Amino acid sequence: MDEVQEPTPPSSRRWVVILVAAAVLLVGAVFGGRVLREWLRPAPPPAAVENEPTPAPKPALPPTLPPAAAEPAPVAPASARSPRPAKKGPAPPPEPAAPTTGTLKIEADVEGALAFVDRQFVGKVPVTVENVAPGPHQINVSATGFDSHAEQVDVVPGPRDIIVRFREVRLDASVDVVHKHGVGSCQGRLIADLDGVRYETSNKDHTMSVGLADIETIEVNYLDKNLKLKVRGGKTYNFTDKTANADKLFVFQREVTKARDRLAKGDPPAKR
Repeated sequence: MDEVQEPTPPSSRRWVVILVAAAVLLVGAVFGGRVLREWLRPAPPPAAVENEPTPAPKPALPPTLPPAAAEPAPVAPASARSPRPAKKGPAPPPEPAAPTTGTLKIEADVEGALAFVDRQFVGKVPVTVENVAPGPHQINVSATGFDSHAEQVDVVPGPRDIIVRFREVRLDASVDVVHKHGVGSCQGRLIADLDGVRYETSNKDHTMSVGLADIETIEVNYLDKNLKLKVRGGKTYNFTDKTANADKLFVFQREVTKARDRLAKGDPPAKR
């Protein structure tokens, strides 16, 4: 008759399970530790290839020198440098418009002389006349004791000075005459200026010239229509107007006498 096996008690089976589990854990720990050590171990260097030449060692580099200080860039001379832009100042004022009319400033060497423009009194000198239309205009200036000054000026836009010199002596007179001499006569022209009086004629033997200071007398006889000029310490000359008009002879004589008297008084001769 077969033996009947008795069942293992439950407590024994529990201890078997525990032992088996502990063994499994121990084996897993040992195996896991080996795997971890292999994974953490550095890889071995590659095996040297047989007959491969060993590379020569690289030559040592020379020691690195500190960089040399950079030389300063040459400075260009002042004349070659670009000029600094000038500082902008205030904008210049606009240029005035060009004048369209004239301005006359009238002066004289005699105080209180009276000035006229186109016969209209404009004041005592010095006087400035503005807004004078361009073109010809008549200027008259008069002073007591002097001959009136008259001239025509061509006015242009802008200023113009007119200076009248009453005290300067001027002489410019002439008259056509007949020169009466001992036998016969000749025709010519009497001319007077600050150099003196001269008689010009085609008859070379009867020309005459005398300085103002060398004239002793110069007179006019209305009835005879004759002008007599006597040189100091010399000859006397007689002239008649070729048109038998004594007035022209008188005007000539008056201009010469007035110039001689003023020069003798010390008035300056006009510049020529």
